[in-house]
Amino acid sequence: MSPENHLTRRDLLRRGATGAGLAAAGMLLPGTAFARSGRPVLTHGAQLGDPRPDGAVVWTRADRPARMFVEVSRHADFRDARRVPGPVLTPETDGTGEVRLDGLPPGHQLHYRVTAEDLDGRVASEAVTGSFRTVPRDGRDLRFLWSGDVVGQGWGINPDVGGMTIYRAMAARNPDFFLHSGDTVYSDGPLEESVTLPDGGVWRNIVTPAKSKVAETLDEYRGQFAYNLLDANAREFAANVPQLVQWDDHEVTNNWYPGEILDDPDYKEKRVDVLAARAFRAFHEWQPARRVDAVDGRVYRKVSHGPLLDVFVLDMRSYRDPNSPGATPERILGERQARWLVDELTRSRATWKVIASDMPLGIIVPDGEVIEGVANGLPGVPNGREAELARVLQEISRREVRNVVWLTADVHYSAAINYSPERAAFEGFDEFWEFVSGPLHAGAYGPNELDPTFGPEVDFVHAPQRQGTSPMEGYQHFGEVNIDAETGTLTVDLRDQRGESLHTRELAPQR
Repeated sequence: MSPENHLTRRDLLRRGATGAGLAAAGMLLPGTAFARSGRPVLTHGAQLGDPRPDGAVVWTRADRPARMFVEVSRHADFRDARRVPGPVLTPETDGTGEVRLDGLPPGHQLHYRVTAEDLDGRVASEAVTGSFRTVPRDGRDLRFLWSGDVVGQGWGINPDVGGMTIYRAMAARNPDFFLHSGDTVYSDGPLEESVTLPDGGVWRNIVTPAKSKVAETLDEYRGQFAYNLLDANAREFAANVPQLVQWDDHEVTNNWYPGEILDDPDYKEKRVDVLAARAFRAFHEWQPARRVDAVDGRVYRKVSHGPLLDVFVLDMRSYRDPNSPGATPERILGERQARWLVDELTRSRATWKVIASDMPLGIIVPDGEVIEGVANGLPGVPNGREAELARVLQEISRREVRNVVWLTADVHYSAAINYSPERAAFEGFDEFWEFVSGPLHAGAYGPNELDPTFGPEVDFVHAPQRQGTSPMEGYQHFGEVNIDAETGTLTVDLRDQRGESLHTRELAPQR
């Protein structure tokens, strides 16, 4: 990244991360007036997304109307580069835009650079560069990471500890891609400049205007995503590791559901549907995830990675019924998404089918006196939102879909859970594993109680004894999945924030 676009820790501390300071550094905040003279500036680096064997999405943001261009090459010196024109970056999308690179060779290391030219074509920005590996189609091992929950519970970017260093640990694992399991931002979590720790120490946050209150306006939602890219670790990771991104509740507000009316004095806008529409627009402007690739133009989608892996990204937020005690059948996927999931799993010919779920299946996640998650905490046959998931599990068993693994985050601790019909309150589904990881950079909690409906058994758990611990206390996590191309064996490692493996589980494929 060029010096013009690289914001150092000293810069952030000296400028206090104010809007004026960031603008002076070439990193305009959402809602800041666009520049009109000089050369364009790419304000937040570049991001890679939606990884596939033949390419990926490249995202960037400019500080003025300008046309985006991406060059891609097998060579670091960009000889024989292919130049791909992108969209005009305008205030309508907050200066953001993306290019879909395709036709690239699978399993190869590629180099790219992004520029933005003014609309007269006379002057271009400094280039932002990165490198990534396309997903192998066959004959090569596959590695990816997953986790979720960023800048939650008041723990923001702290330059005193090097920022969000877990991104550096994940980059060191050299993954083919990263699955972000939701709560990519905390739009409902304002930051304070300092937080007193239990030992008397002080955690210091960088605070921007958008992070000083709950997000309600479109620009405030945009500011949630912009904030995370102030961190050099996150920015470097995003520029070099393609991400497969989903959302959960905190992209909008805590535990939200369609049609909800908030009873919260912090919000002037009480209609969650209005807030969700603004958050959804900001999500697709600022994340490297194309709406055109998603079913309904929303979030859930299937991404194929050759014969070894298909990933099914769920949306358990947009189609759910209101949170309730869970005593009667309810939706969490919705009929169309549930049918899509079963049909796409049936059609898949990949060895492994990974379901990226933004909420766990058997872990009880309450919302006060009602239920926020799938598990309703009641013994006996599936009810509430469990009923919908039970039908999915039974139907994929009936259709003989094999080698299904569920990955999730959400609960802010790490766990490996086995589900078996021999222990369950109902029959007709196949044994499966669910692996939980997180948070990436948020308060650590847990462990939660398990609901017996699907027959869960904990194989491993790593959670703090004190709830809400800071990222300094060692309970930040990410997970790693390796698939051996020769044997088809899938190996899961649950790792801590330094990248050390806490638990390993190998799964042999059923033929």
